[in-house]
Amino acid sequence: MDRGHDGIDAPVDYMARTRQTYQALGYEPYRWVHNDDPPPWKPLEKPLSECRVALIGSGGIYLKGQIAFHYRDDTTIREIDSNCSLSDLRVTHFAYDTTDARKDINVVFPLGTLRDLAGEGMIREVAPFSYGFLGGIYSARRVREELIPSLVPRLVDQEVDAALLVPV
Repeated sequence: MDRGHDGIDAPVDYMARTRQTYQALGYEPYRWVHNDDPPPWKPLEKPLSECRVALIGSGGIYLKGQIAFHYRDDTTIREIDSNCSLSDLRVTHFAYDTTDARKDINVVFPLGTLRDLAGEGMIREVAPFSYGFLGGIYSARRVREELIPSLVPRLVDQEVDAALLVPV
């Protein structure tokens, strides 16, 4: 990695690097997802201090005793009791160095931080269940048709007011 004049690692242009990698491997140029529709965001109807907040992370987080994520394009979800011990959370992922996440799970799945925010009254509460999945799903169609439809009803059942999405 290149260092800038201040000694700090220069940012990586992931889009350019992805295009170069695809070209070097002889693949068709990578086609980035393009969404024509506006995102389905909805403004909060009440202050965060009155909201039940769900945690959803793509860092490959799962609970001790659950099956680890083990293959690229895995669209399954791990339901995690939000009252679990943070030491029972595990991580596996093919696309990033999990060293720091294994030292402090809050780096990629800030369940402890959300609990603290609830304790401080910044949010009403953490939803009973949090969700982990394996980011790096290369098929936008599978995310749209498999992952999201399996996640949304769970959030509705928990009467979630807001979700914190943590991409990795």
